[in-house]
Amino acid sequence: MTWPTGGHAGPRRACGRRERVSGRRHESTGRRVPVETTELRVPGVGGSSPEGILDRPIVTRVAGDRNAGFYRPTAGHGEPRGPGGLIEAYGWGDLTGGRTTRILSLVLLLPFMLSNIAIWMLPPASAGSVAVARAICRLLAATLTAMYVLAVVGVAVDLVAWQCAGYQHCAAERRTISWLAGLQPGQRIALSALVPIAAVALIRWLGARSWRLPEDAAATEVPGGCGALRLDDHDFWDNRALLRRLRALHGTVALGIIDVVLLGAVAPHDNGSAGYGLLGLAAIVLLAAAALLCRPARPGHPRDRLLGAAVQAVHGVMLVLTALTVGYAALPRSRWTPATELPGYDSLVASLYVSQAALMLLLAAVVLWQRGRTRTPAYLDGLGAPVAAAFAVGLGVAYSSAVLYAASYYLDRNLNPTPRRLLPGNVPPLLPPVAYRWAAMGFFVALLATGLAAVLRGRLTLGRRHRAAMEILRRDFPDAPAEQQPRVRAVREAIARAKLTEWSWPLPAAYAVIFVLILGSAGLSLASIGPRDLGLRIGGESLARSAVFLSHLGTNLTVLFAAAMAFAGVSHRSKAVRIVGVVWELATFWPRTTHPLAPPCYTERVVPELTRRVRYLTRHHGAVVLSGHSHGALLVAAAVLQLEPACLDRVALLTSANPLRRLYSMVFPAYLGPATLRDIGDRLGWRWRNLWRDTDPVGGWVFSPAPAPAPAPAAMGGPTGADPAAGVDLRLRDPCGLLTPSADTVPPVVRGHGFDPNEAEYRRAVADLVARLHRR
Repeated sequence: MTWPTGGHAGPRRACGRRERVSGRRHESTGRRVPVETTELRVPGVGGSSPEGILDRPIVTRVAGDRNAGFYRPTAGHGEPRGPGGLIEAYGWGDLTGGRTTRILSLVLLLPFMLSNIAIWMLPPASAGSVAVARAICRLLAATLTAMYVLAVVGVAVDLVAWQCAGYQHCAAERRTISWLAGLQPGQRIALSALVPIAAVALIRWLGARSWRLPEDAAATEVPGGCGALRLDDHDFWDNRALLRRLRALHGTVALGIIDVVLLGAVAPHDNGSAGYGLLGLAAIVLLAAAALLCRPARPGHPRDRLLGAAVQAVHGVMLVLTALTVGYAALPRSRWTPATELPGYDSLVASLYVSQAALMLLLAAVVLWQRGRTRTPAYLDGLGAPVAAAFAVGLGVAYSSAVLYAASYYLDRNLNPTPRRLLPGNVPPLLPPVAYRWAAMGFFVALLATGLAAVLRGRLTLGRRHRAAMEILRRDFPDAPAEQQPRVRAVREAIARAKLTEWSWPLPAAYAVIFVLILGSAGLSLASIGPRDLGLRIGGESLARSAVFLSHLGTNLTVLFAAAMAFAGVSHRSKAVRIVGVVWELATFWPRTTHPLAPPCYTERVVPELTRRVRYLTRHHGAVVLSGHSHGALLVAAAVLQLEPACLDRVALLTSANPLRRLYSMVFPAYLGPATLRDIGDRLGWRWRNLWRDTDPVGGWVFSPAPAPAPAPAAMGGPTGADPAAGVDLRLRDPCGLLTPSADTVPPVVRGHGFDPNEAEYRRAVADLVARLHRR
C-alpha cells in the first residue's frame, strides 16, 4: 500500500509545470525528453571532499554554504559531465564533524543521544501501545536530566557546601570553600544551589541548538512539532515546537530536583508548614511535568495549543517556586548542628535509580507485548529500544558517579578509603551515595560483559562465516587455487568479516546481564547497601576489599571511556574508529523528540535542502539521478519520500554500499521497514538501482540477495518479472579478479564499502537510469 504523499502545495505546483522544461520529442514514443540530466551525488559518513566526490581538481559551490553546499566542476578544470549528464555533489559532512570542540562536547551527551534514539527503535505497533512506549521513553529521558542535575547538586551542595565546609580537614587552606564555614547550613546550601541553577540555564541554552535554517520552516508552524510518525509527512523534520516544549519540561524537572534537595534538608529541621508546603508544591509541579511529558503531541489539534500553554505555565510556576525555595533555605536559623551527610540526598538518588529501573522494566514488557503482535524483522527481536535505554541510564549514572568520585577525591585530599589504605580514626570520608558506588562497579562489569560477548560473537561464528565466504569465493572464481593460498585466505577473510554484521548473538545475553545488574543495584541502593556492605555480608573482609577495588576501577574506566570516545569523535574520519562515526550519524539522523540535550539533528537541514535542490533541478534542467553512497543512500531515500509525484516523475535513484535494509531497516523497523522500502520503489516507478558487494560490512542488498535478472532490451534495463523489486539489486563481484593480471604488479584490491564513480559498473548503472528517465 502506498502512503499519502506529503509536501506543500506551492512546490507541488512548481514541479508540475512541465511547460517550462524545454526538450525534444522521442523518435519512437513521441514523449518529451528532458533537455539535461543531473547526477546529484550524496556521500556517506565522513565523506570525501567535493573535489573527491566529483573527481575534479577545482569545484565551485553553486548553492548552500560552508557547512553544507552543492558543488559543480569549475569551468575549464575538468569535464563537467559524467556518464549520464551534468554532475553535482552535496557536501554535508561539516554538519556533524567539522569542529573538534563540537565533537568533544557531544561525547558528554552520549547518554542523551542514546535515550533519544531509543524512541525511534520501537517496533511497529498499534497507536495505543506506541503512545505508551513513547511516553515511557520520554520519562526515562527526564530521569537522565534529573540524574545529571543530582550529580551537580551532589558536588556543589552536598560535598562542598554541606560536608566539606563543615569539615575542618577539607575546608582548611581553601579560600573558595573556607568562607562558607562561617555561614549557617541552610545559607551554605542556598548559595551553592546557584551552581546547579546555572547548570539548568546552560541546559536550556544547549537544547536550543539546531542546524535547521529559518527559511526551512513551514509557513504555518505545526503545533507540537514532529508528531508525524512517517518519513513522508511534510512536517517530519520540523520539530521546533516540540523541542521548545521538551526544553521547558526538562528545565522544570531539573529545577524541581534542586528544590526537593534543598527542602529535604531544611524542612525537617524547621518542622513547619512553610517548608513542607513548598516541598509538597514542588512534588505536585514535578508530577504535572511528568504528565505533560507523557501527553502525545497532536499536530493541528485544537487542544495541542492548550497543552503548550500548560507547559509554559508549569515551567513558570517552577521558576517562582525555585526562587521561594532558595530564599526560604537562606533564612537565618539558630541551633542547627548538621549531620555528616546531606539529609535526604542519598535516598533521593536511590529512589531515582529505582524509578529508572522500573521504567526500563515496563518498557521491555511493552516492547515484548508489541513484538508478539508483529512479524516485522528487527534487531535483537525488537528489543533494541530497551537496550538503548539501558545503556543510556547506565552511562548517565556512570558519568555522574565519575564526577562525584573525582570531586570527593579532590576535596578529601585523597583520604578516601581503598583496599590497601583505610582511613584513620575520626576521619569521615566524603563519599557519593550508594547508588553511585554501585554504578561505578557496574560500569566495569558492563564493559567486561560487552567485550566478552563481542569476542565470543567473532569466535563462535567464525567457522560458519568462513564456510559461507568460501561458497561465495568458489562461485565467483571457479578456478581459484587451494584455500591455503594467501590471496584466497585474504579474500575469504574480507568476506567473513563483512558477514559478522549479520550476527548479534551472544550480544543479547550480555545485554540481559547488564539489565539484571541495573535492577539488582537499584534494589540494593534503595536498601542503602553498598558494595562493601554486601561484600562483608557474603564473604567477609576480603570480598569487601575486592568490591571496593572494583568500584574504584569502574570509576577510572568511566573516565578512560569518556576520553576514548572523545578521541574517537575527533578522529572519526580514520578507518580505525570509523564505527564511531557510523553510530553517531545513525543516531543524529533522527530529530530530538525525547531529550533536548541530544546532539542536533543534521537531517533537519539536509533533507529539506536536498528536496529543494531536486525541485529546482527538475524544474529548470529536466531530470535528476540521485546517487547516494553508504549513509548518503538513507539521505536520498528520505528526500524521495518528501518529494511530490510531479517531481518524482523525473527522478531516478542509485544507491551503493547501501545500509538501508541491513542496518536501518532492522534497527528502526517502524520507519524504514520493508513496506517503506517498497514504497520508495513505487514512488519512483522502480527507477532504482542498488549496487552491493559481499565484502561490504555495512551496505548490502535491499530486496533480494540473488543476482538481478538480465535487463530486457525493450525495457532498457528496467525491472522484469512479476515483482519489480527484483531488478533493483545488482551484486558486484569483489574483487574483480583473484590473481594478479599480467599487465599489473599487484592483484585487484578488495573494494568492500568503497565505491568509485569511475568504475565501469557505476557508470553503466547511471547510464541505465538515465535511459529509463528518457523513456518514461
